[in-house]
Amino acid sequence: MDLDVRTMFVVTIAVTAILGFLLIFAWYQQRKIQSLAWWGCAHLVASVAVWLIGSRGSLSNFWSIDIANAMLFVASGMIWTGARLFDGNRISLVGIFGGAIAWLLAGQIAGFMATPDGPVIFSAMIIATYTFGAAIEFWRGRQENLLSRLPLIVMLSMHGILYLVKIPLTIVLPASANGPVFSAAWFGVIGLESLLYMIATAFILLAMTKERTELEHKTAAMIDPLTGIANRRAFLDAATRRMKQRTRDPQPVSVLLFDLDRFKDINDRYGHAVGDRVLRIFTDTAASELRSTDLLGRLGGEEFAAILFGAGAEAAALTAERIRVAFAQANAVLDGYEVGASVSVGVASVPENDLIEIEGLLTRADEALYVAKARGRDRVEVADAYADRARRAPRGEWRPSRSSEERADPRLVAVTLGLMASPNVAPADERTGDGLRRSALSNPAASS
Repeated sequence: MDLDVRTMFVVTIAVTAILGFLLIFAWYQQRKIQSLAWWGCAHLVASVAVWLIGSRGSLSNFWSIDIANAMLFVASGMIWTGARLFDGNRISLVGIFGGAIAWLLAGQIAGFMATPDGPVIFSAMIIATYTFGAAIEFWRGRQENLLSRLPLIVMLSMHGILYLVKIPLTIVLPASANGPVFSAAWFGVIGLESLLYMIATAFILLAMTKERTELEHKTAAMIDPLTGIANRRAFLDAATRRMKQRTRDPQPVSVLLFDLDRFKDINDRYGHAVGDRVLRIFTDTAASELRSTDLLGRLGGEEFAAILFGAGAEAAALTAERIRVAFAQANAVLDGYEVGASVSVGVASVPENDLIEIEGLLTRADEALYVAKARGRDRVEVADAYADRARRAPRGEWRPSRSSEERADPRLVAVTLGLMASPNVAPADERTGDGLRRSALSNPAASS
């Protein structure tokens, strides 16, 4: 079946222009994704270029060959630029107009336009370079988990390869210098492929930008906006998944439960701006002391939690103590105020063969945190196997003080770790009433 090349030109012009307006409209709805505007304008420029090429005979060679091809190269440069912007790279005007300028300068060389092979080969090289360049830009940003990225890279690469194949075809099947622009037998095939390529890439670009927007919204819903770490939901979801993996890869695991001491007083005395800075300082301090494999999240208010996989009680307690000391040093003075914020930490650990769920481990750490609050705050307390027994025991209505430690419930007793030389690191050997602090599991915004 013969392809009617003139009809194909009309269809290509119309479809390319429609796709351009569609991409620009999508950009109007999501203006922060500037790549859509570049890709839309590139399609509009390409549609004008195709119209000029199809008007050869009605227009001079300067417009139908020189300017038309230069506009095609600018459109290819804009596609490449859109790919750069999509992954946060800067605009390069040299890259956008480099191919068009090289084409126009080559046209000034004597004999360059005399034979059809030279311009066809040169133009194919320029378009292939831009196409491969766009594929490379998308490949560099593959760390972002977008399913549409790989099909787009494949499509761009195949389009670039087709233009490289066009070079030997031009040499083997040279077009007549005096014939019409449609005289080459393979022109219809390349024209059809280019049309399908424009349609497919436009829709994949739209799908990829939609996928990114959805991913950003999902990520935003899982990130605490103030501190930039995982919120309660994300932290518990990730912790649950990791805890299930321990069935295949047994290892000890520890939970650190943090609660900033007297945080409400800090907000009341110095203002919420200082309070927000204290929260961010704690997050930065904790993150700097934790490993990349550890999980850190904000459970709510001034309460945070960390899970240390592969760390036993001793290592977890030492990590908690480092965070406690570093945090106290980092916010001793803020904006000229002697804030002196501190943090209490409850630590709970299980051996590698204990398949406890994350909720149970957090409950143990929460019991240890009760003790840290009761014993004067700004300290680390470690829960042991007796924590479950004490948790199930009825709570008294009294509130223990420093002077009444001898009256503490003896059912919550922990084994003292020998290497904990700091007086602020102690086993969990006492408990408090409900009036001192609410459980982290029942209310994430626990008071201090």
